[in-house]
Amino acid sequence: MNALLLAKAETVAEAVAGPVSEAEARLRALVGRHFDVTFRLLRRLGVPASDLDDAMQEVIWVLSRKLDQVEPDRERAFMLSTAYRVASTLRRTLRRRREDPESLVSSSGAESDPEALLERRRARALLDRLLDQLPLEQRSVFVLFELERFTMVEIAETLGLRPGTVASRLRRARRAFAASVEELERKLDGGRR
Repeated sequence: MNALLLAKAETVAEAVAGPVSEAEARLRALVGRHFDVTFRLLRRLGVPASDLDDAMQEVIWVLSRKLDQVEPDRERAFMLSTAYRVASTLRRTLRRRREDPESLVSSSGAESDPEALLERRRARALLDRLLDQLPLEQRSVFVLFELERFTMVEIAETLGLRPGTVASRLRRARRAFAASVEELERKLDGGRR
C-alpha cells in the first residue's frame, strides 16, 4: 500500500473512531518500524509459514499489553525478544504435533518470474532446513548476527544475554552451520559421481 493510501486510510479511521491515544500511536509506530525484522526473525526461527501471521499477532498483542513498561530505547529489543519466546513456544507445540518441516517454506509473491520464484523457494527451504538443525539458542544468535546484521551488543540486549554468551553461541552456531553445509556438499558431490 503506498504512503498516500495509508495516510488516507488512517485519516478515515481516525474520523470514524476519533483521535488515537498516545499509547495507540506509539504502538502503531513501533509495529510499523519493527514489523519487517520481527517477521523475518519469526520465520528464520522456524515458525511455519501457516503460523507466521498468528505469531506476529501474538508479538504485537504482548507489546500492546506491556507497552507502558517498555523503555523508549528498548522497543526493538522487546519486540525481538518477544518474537524469540513466541517462536520457542510454537516450536515446542509443533514438535509435540510432529509437523512436517517442509511447511516452513513461504512464498514471497513478489517475484514475477516463475523460475526465479522456484529457485528462491528452494534456497529458502534449504536455508530453513540448515537453520533448523541448530538448537534454538544458537539459531537465534546466528540469525540475528548473520542474516539481520545485528551487532553482538544488540543481540545481547535483545535476548538478555551476556556478550560472552552471545559470542560463544555464535561461534558454535557457525561451526555447526558450516558442518551442515559441508555434509550437504559431500552428499551432492557423491550423487554426481
